[in-house]
Amino acid sequence: MGGMFGVVSDNNCVLDLFFGIDYHSHLGTKRAGMAVFTDEGDYDRSIHNIENSPFRTKFENDLSELKGKSGIGCISDNDPQPLLVQSHLGSYAITTLGKINNMDELVDDCFKYGHTHFLERSGGRVNATELVAALINQKGSLEEGLLFAQDKINGSISILILSGDKIYASRDKYGRTPLIVGTKDGAKCISFEDFAYFNLGFTTEHELGPNEVALITKDKVEVLSAPKKKKKVCAFLWVYYGYPPATYEGVNVEAMRYICGKMLAKRDNEDSIKPDLVAGIPDSGIAHAVGYANESGIPFARPFIKYTPTWPRSFMPQNQAERERIAKMKLIPVHQLIKDKSLLLIDDSIVRGTQLGETTEFLYQNGAKEVHIRPACPPLLFGCKYLDFSRSKSELDLITRRIIKEREGDNVTEEVLKDYANPDSQNYKDMIEEIRKRLGFTSLRFHRLDDLIESIGMDPDCLCTYCWNGEE
Repeated sequence: MGGMFGVVSDNNCVLDLFFGIDYHSHLGTKRAGMAVFTDEGDYDRSIHNIENSPFRTKFENDLSELKGKSGIGCISDNDPQPLLVQSHLGSYAITTLGKINNMDELVDDCFKYGHTHFLERSGGRVNATELVAALINQKGSLEEGLLFAQDKINGSISILILSGDKIYASRDKYGRTPLIVGTKDGAKCISFEDFAYFNLGFTTEHELGPNEVALITKDKVEVLSAPKKKKKVCAFLWVYYGYPPATYEGVNVEAMRYICGKMLAKRDNEDSIKPDLVAGIPDSGIAHAVGYANESGIPFARPFIKYTPTWPRSFMPQNQAERERIAKMKLIPVHQLIKDKSLLLIDDSIVRGTQLGETTEFLYQNGAKEVHIRPACPPLLFGCKYLDFSRSKSELDLITRRIIKEREGDNVTEEVLKDYANPDSQNYKDMIEEIRKRLGFTSLRFHRLDDLIESIGMDPDCLCTYCWNGEE
């Protein structure tokens, strides 16, 4: 996923920038960067690899070197950024967040337009942020360029441009990820997560809409291009990615997860399932489990504890085997809460199934009598086209799609997948039962999509649910 943050201020903004980016570390995987506009009228920048060390330890030594009253920065999935650009539009720094599906086509278009070369390479391909800059530079102004880039890109991209003492902010075309402006005396910030600026003294002033372009100075926010009406906010922000105090579109992550757990419990009450304890898979499953426990009256407990001092979120390493290893190593059992107990666990999702299957085996090895699993979202049937949630190189990485292929062979049509996504169909029920057997669960019930949408409380047409139902 990744995150981004920017500040414009009367005073040196570097500390606010540093902490604002750091508060996005729960979203980060590989690299991070900061760029500032100096009092000398130039740009200064620092980029570090954060795969094996947290943001703070890599960047705290840069704080004495970087000085400026405006700056942007990021936690990045892959590409080194922010990039410093010199073009006919002037000098600027740029950072992006999202996924571009038509990279090759856009690179070819840039060459046809007259762009001679790309300098930045990441993982054997053109740096996506440099490509976005090349698109922007085809127009006569940064505002025009941002709108042009959004129109040309297939996927989802949000963009921050630091141009001297001001920041241009462009939310992705359909608003799948947020951009929120905060304000305090003498300064404004722009952030992916609103909670990232609370302790810095900022309060929320404006949430950009889909495809909106805004110009931010220390004194005001000027809307350069009004938001589009069509909105498709990623529903996974509430289920998994979002940090608990974060709020998107007026809906708080922690509060939504309580409602989600409550609705899971109501479905279970129909079947009179009564485990001894309810637990959440740390960290994102915990609030869902609290909601379930509050509704069901079944005690909430923590039968295993995540060792937080050193282990990152398990999606962070790029290597799947390493992610699975970390997922296993970071959970430490509390034997007294496991032995001879019937446990109901809530996780945010089941992707490949490997980690949750190993966790279940680990609980049985520690004496658990039963392990009931309640994922906080529906079965994932489609790899994310917009934010790289599942990191799947193939949709057959998804346990659901492997089972469907085994059942249907090469006859996996759109209509077939639609039936497997329907929680009232026999194919759906058979798929869930097969997942249950393969992963060793006592019982398995996924959150229904209609219940998930109700948990969020937004108009269904305003939510992206592609990974569950394939609808764009």
